Amino acid sequence: MSLLPQEARRIRLPRMIHVTQNFPDQHVEDVYACTRERLRGEPAARLEAGASVAVLVGSRGICRLTEVVKAAIDHLLEQGTRPYIVPSMGSHGGGVAEEQRKIIEGYGVTEEAMGVPIRSNMETVVIGVSGEGIPVHMDYEASQADYIVPIVRIKAHTDFDGPIESGYCKMLAIGLGKHNGCARVHREGLGNFATVIPSVASTVLERRRVPFGVGIIENAHEHVYAVHVTPGERFLDQEPELLALSKRLMPRLCFPHIDVLVVERIGKDITGAGMDPNITGRSALGVSSCFSGPAITNIVALSLTEGTHHNASGVGSADFITRALFDDIDLTATYTNCIAAGALRFCKIPAVLESEEEALRAAIHTCPRVDPDQVKMVRIQDTLHLVDIQVSESLVPYCEKEACFTVHR
Repeated sequence: MSLLPQEARRIRLPRMIHVTQNFPDQHVEDVYACTRERLRGEPAARLEAGASVAVLVGSRGICRLTEVVKAAIDHLLEQGTRPYIVPSMGSHGGGVAEEQRKIIEGYGVTEEAMGVPIRSNMETVVIGVSGEGIPVHMDYEASQADYIVPIVRIKAHTDFDGPIESGYCKMLAIGLGKHNGCARVHREGLGNFATVIPSVASTVLERRRVPFGVGIIENAHEHVYAVHVTPGERFLDQEPELLALSKRLMPRLCFPHIDVLVVERIGKDITGAGMDPNITGRSALGVSSCFSGPAITNIVALSLTEGTHHNASGVGSADFITRALFDDIDLTATYTNCIAAGALRFCKIPAVLESEEEALRAAIHTCPRVDPDQVKMVRIQDTLHLVDIQVSESLVPYCEKEACFTVHR
């Protein structure tokens, strides 16, 4: 029996129209060759033969990640160094070493493909104390290397604003700290991350040799816009410039208001918050003063990605979810991640409806003073893929008069 009131059960779901959001698509065609060229051109990327190198790889679904990692590994092998890969993703994978290994293998970063070992370990060592008095944890396997090389995507963080957000410094401060370090840094509060992350990263840079990092910047089409090789000593200087570039390239939902946003899938491989708050406006700290996207009344999430490995962190940003999504949640993995991150809002369970249709009707019904036949509904695959979307017929006139849209009837 439906739990919806009779009036809601009678709602006719809107006809959805395919619309393209027109974002520029300048990008790198041969990512492997581009990365190799950047590495050859950076003096800091030339290391001592025989040295061991921990190559850090995270848990995000980064475009063409395998090509960038392979290019870095091949560069290091050519120099006679001994590289190995260290999964560096804080508490993801339920804080379990084998699960973290599976996450990067799921992206194609395997021992067979890369030609070097993967050393996944949740044990950490404290290498020092940051200027703010925070013990700095480091993955044991990485701590044993002569050099540490992070491979990251540089982009806006999901829960705080600052000159340094997601990139080199965050991986050194949180990803490399594994569950212990991640949990300790998050105890400082997301509101303090703009100073805490650079401070902890600075301690890593002082105590360990980080000759360079490889930073990937994506465009709104989720294509690789640029690959940068940054000397470790320049991380704190150059990362703000790279972040500013990344933010200029970010996609958005080009509407002033959306009654119901339908997100087909959420997951940690999409963004750390499951659904990117830079797109939805819903972060662990509320709506950012920098958010310029649409006001959204209700969000419906339909499923988890395969790559999230049942971690539903971020599900609390939705208002309604389906029974199928709920049944796919691994509470242990989800709670481990959210407790370590201090983001309990993200693991709260929204209203669970038995089917997609019921969830959509409930979302429409609970939009105050909205005629169901005129509901402004937008449907997206996820918050990474915002070029091809669907909109309800009520939004078509708006899309037809705005240059940023192409309507496909």
